[in-house]
Amino acid sequence: MIEIDRPREIAAIDMGSNSFHMVVARVVGHSLQIVSRHKQRVHLADGLNDNMELDQAAIQRGLSCLAMFAERIQGFDPENVRIAATYTLRQARNAQVFLMRAESVLPYPIEIIPGTEEARLIFLGVAHTQHEPGQKLVVDIGGGSTELIIGEGFEPKLQYSKHMGCVSYNLHYFPEGKISAKAMANAQMAALQKMESIASQYKKLGWEAAIGASGTIKAIREVIIAQGHADGIITKERLEEVVKRVTACKHSDELALPGLTDDRKPVFAAGVAILSAVFSALKIEGMVFSDGALREGLLYEMEERFRHSDIRSRTAIAMATQYNVDIDQANRVRDTAEQIYRQATSNGTHTELAALLSWGAQLHEVGLSISYPGFHRHSAYLLRHSTMPGFNLEEQTVLATLVRFQRKSLKLDEMPELSIYKRKHLYPMIRALRLAVALHGQRTDEALPSMVLTADKEKWLLSLPDGWQTNNRLLAADLTKEQDYWRKAGWELVINPLEELD
Repeated sequence: MIEIDRPREIAAIDMGSNSFHMVVARVVGHSLQIVSRHKQRVHLADGLNDNMELDQAAIQRGLSCLAMFAERIQGFDPENVRIAATYTLRQARNAQVFLMRAESVLPYPIEIIPGTEEARLIFLGVAHTQHEPGQKLVVDIGGGSTELIIGEGFEPKLQYSKHMGCVSYNLHYFPEGKISAKAMANAQMAALQKMESIASQYKKLGWEAAIGASGTIKAIREVIIAQGHADGIITKERLEEVVKRVTACKHSDELALPGLTDDRKPVFAAGVAILSAVFSALKIEGMVFSDGALREGLLYEMEERFRHSDIRSRTAIAMATQYNVDIDQANRVRDTAEQIYRQATSNGTHTELAALLSWGAQLHEVGLSISYPGFHRHSAYLLRHSTMPGFNLEEQTVLATLVRFQRKSLKLDEMPELSIYKRKHLYPMIRALRLAVALHGQRTDEALPSMVLTADKEKWLLSLPDGWQTNNRLLAADLTKEQDYWRKAGWELVINPLEELD
């Protein structure tokens, strides 16, 4: 019997503030073939209380949806699934509670992505599905935030994520479904104020085509089509007509607009207010709709990582250049850290963690651009709070943690909480980077001697050629100091002559 290789299937899940979406695709040659889409209203943002904590009802709605999605992707390899959480979980103080419970229903890591990363991925999804030439303005109004991006081809040039979404604005300006002209005006003014700081940049850069993405803009388009505008283009005049028809109602239940679905009614007025403000602030004359959005961006980038260069590598190189990193020293430290980490984890190296270690080593000295004293802390701050395309919040936290603990005392109780990885996963990475930094303390091109490292949990044995430490007294003193740092942290570093190995 002839066996035919089945196309690889990949899945992306977008955990939005209003709805969760999942799209599954087959990799066919050099293209993606969408095979299924799934959407569930979760209204996650509705569950954020005044303390910015998700209530149990919202958490349960989210978990129930993820359990359903899990049925479709059961058996998928982890590298074929990517899950991104956006505004609401970025804001929720108890996001870790949700993520821990989610592990039991969906056995794949959930990434909480920064707003700028969400914007970049949205643009990527639109760019792959909407092939207008020239520069494009992409607007995506979600439940908790609105992303605005100008780019060309597959590269964004200007991107912002603003805290204005149809769910959050509905709760604030149209509580309990009440609609009025005054409420609409207030919501529009609030959105205009959000746009005030960025509008001039967007208008100066310009665009050839304006494209809307996701549910809010799709719903407005459907209403416009139902009004007799078959081309579906959202123009300033058509949008103003929608505003008039919305404010003619006193309650969201009364929004009997042709083309508007019942499940979209509760947040429709807020979405219309935000889009009309964006049109006004940016002087948009017309906008078309794209089916591509964040989930498609996740899919295409997932496949891009398999076939082409990882955008995270480009980000690391750009950041090293921006902060005038000594590239030769960074490469020396990176190569040695990788070598030590491979030897220490010879029973099974985690590919993604190894990659993060490499990027962390490349960027471990970015903080020198601020000052030498405490530069490891400066480096950590920059890696945690900079815009880093391709990296999610957890990955940036891992990078920041690595460089924070590259030198000086090991105050491990200061390590942040993680959700995708565990603290114990980071310990071998920290040890490997620290040793690499110490071994290259002279900052010379002189090759290191042959060395062998064996690891037994918290006890590491580093074997160097006999007599090498005698001829390198400054380095020997640094290694002795490093042993003391390890000892105080409950770790052990033993240094023996290489010839003593059995």
